[in-house]
Amino acid sequence: MTAVLFDLAFWLAVPVWLLMILAPAWGPTARIAGSPLTVLPVLLVYFALAVPVFPELWTTVSDPDLDGFRELTALPDGAAAIWAQVIAWDLLIGQWMYREARRLGISSWLMGPLLFLTVLLSPFGLLVFLGLRARSQRPKRDDRSAASAVHGAAKAG
Repeated sequence: MTAVLFDLAFWLAVPVWLLMILAPAWGPTARIAGSPLTVLPVLLVYFALAVPVFPELWTTVSDPDLDGFRELTALPDGAAAIWAQVIAWDLLIGQWMYREARRLGISSWLMGPLLFLTVLLSPFGLLVFLGLRARSQRPKRDDRSAASAVHGAAKAG
């Protein structure tokens, strides 16, 4: 049963990822990606896996150390629970990236591969996106000169 739940955690998140990557401009995609409820099915899988190992899980998170984490992940339900947790958080990160990219007008052609990278290696995808986001939020050269001209005219007046 643990192996089935392990796989299920991923497959429950896949439809949202596919919408964000392959159908970013489709109307329902924005509504779906805007909802934090998309992670609920994955979290239900997490709870199904975490409850049987809750004492070990609690010990690991309440007094974290590497050996305790190793012991938790050596348990099939422990490793699968951590996997489901990662899938849920990755999905939330991906949804935030998708919404931010749309807000900033970042191309879907750029975001598709970046979201795919985030599915596989979310810290790398998030880091690249944060750089892209910072660059997208900087005023363009023309915007800065226009702002300077307006500011200069206001001082002169």
